[in-house]
Amino acid sequence: MVAAAGPLRYPRAVVKNRHGLAEERSLALHREIAKRVRSDPAVLELARGRVRDALANAGAARPWYQRWGEILRGSPDDVALLLIDEGEEARALRQTTPFANVVSPRERWRIWREVAERWDSA
Repeated sequence: MVAAAGPLRYPRAVVKNRHGLAEERSLALHREIAKRVRSDPAVLELARGRVRDALANAGAARPWYQRWGEILRGSPDDVALLLIDEGEEARALRQTTPFANVVSPRERWRIWREVAERWDSA
């Protein structure tokens, strides 16, 4: 029996690459969500309700949900622009998105697969 040598460590380039892929997937998914925000008012209402619920139980994520609450008071176009923004704040906010399940699992996997294919060919 071989004793474990400690936690598995990936080279920095591999970790960075995997993180970059995750960010690209999130951005691509939110591009699709942005289209829906602009075309269907119910999507914004769903997100607003999720933020209200999250704020009641948020804990450490409370500041992010408070920020989402501010953003969701904006127009559909303003919200959509934030969803596809590539800046630091938008990247961080996408990690606590109130738009979960707006895109079906099948569509999400399609988007993820397309991003992975582009990522691998780059």
